[in-house]
Amino acid sequence: MLNILKGRTEYLVVLFSLFLVLMILISLSMGYIHIPMLDIISILYGKISGNLHILENTSETYLTVIFDVRLPRILTCAIVGAALAVSGGLFQGILLNPLADPYTLGVSAGAAFGASIAILLNLSAAFVSVPAFAFTGACTTLFLVMFLSYSSKNPSLSLSSNNLILSGIIVAAILSAGISFLKFIANEQVSVIIFWLMGSFASKTWTDFFAVLIFLMIGLFISMFFARDLNLISLGAKSATSLGVDLKKVTIILLVTGSMLAAICVSVSGIIGFVGLLVPHTVRFITGPDNRKLLPISMLAGAFLLLFADTITRAVLPHEIPIGVLTALTGGPVFCWIFKKNRFK
Repeated sequence: MLNILKGRTEYLVVLFSLFLVLMILISLSMGYIHIPMLDIISILYGKISGNLHILENTSETYLTVIFDVRLPRILTCAIVGAALAVSGGLFQGILLNPLADPYTLGVSAGAAFGASIAILLNLSAAFVSVPAFAFTGACTTLFLVMFLSYSSKNPSLSLSSNNLILSGIIVAAILSAGISFLKFIANEQVSVIIFWLMGSFASKTWTDFFAVLIFLMIGLFISMFFARDLNLISLGAKSATSLGVDLKKVTIILLVTGSMLAAICVSVSGIIGFVGLLVPHTVRFITGPDNRKLLPISMLAGAFLLLFADTITRAVLPHEIPIGVLTALTGGPVFCWIFKKNRFK
């Protein structure tokens, strides 16, 4: 039985990987300048294999568009979608709540507040200022939420899902008011703040891609290392503790990991909702609750979903709209349908 499940998981990973590669190729071909699929495959093969003579007769325009414009944006979008999905899977597993996502603990609000301060201070011209402020705001918010949920009188209940969620709601509400105040005093920068809050992958570079990739690899390694413990946590605190899980240690490590993944994504792309909420919840119907299968397949599904949405905004719609708007407009109704459908089962 274990071999059958393992084989099925590998089959799903290969299938989702093929879908993702196909989506990347389709997205590379679409845009203001249409590039034939065969040319894209030939160019990528020449670069990857080192056969530069294949590129000698290739249009310089195609090379510039692929490697300087589209590929950094496409890969950054895919890696952000993957990281948000893994983060959402971790939060849903830790908090035992299918409605949890990377923003449940106010991490996105913290990142938005930090980025808004950087924009208000006119630091957006600096290379890393806005992402650095957003990342710092997200990290600070996480530790503030954990501090509020901690109780010295009853430490065993300090990191319960209810305490963490309530603390996150309180902090997010305060930060939301702070963001509104910053927009009120921003004057001419208010449009920049609003656009950043809606999320976008325009003008992304290779630096953005590698920054998120490093955090994703670290986060995925930690997540898979503690995947068995996360499965046991779903049985309840008492059962998990009796089976040898250090509940407090695992909870803190995975909370920090999920929040760091969300923080780096928000710092690079702005606020993008419903990916971390919808993808793990939907993938769970395919893989079941086992996080050893759920997390890697959610990573691939999240990358595919966000890249699909970004391709629509960039190359299909007559005017590009912020990606966060599209994910909210489509993800919200879909999740409402799934939620109501499960309620009546």
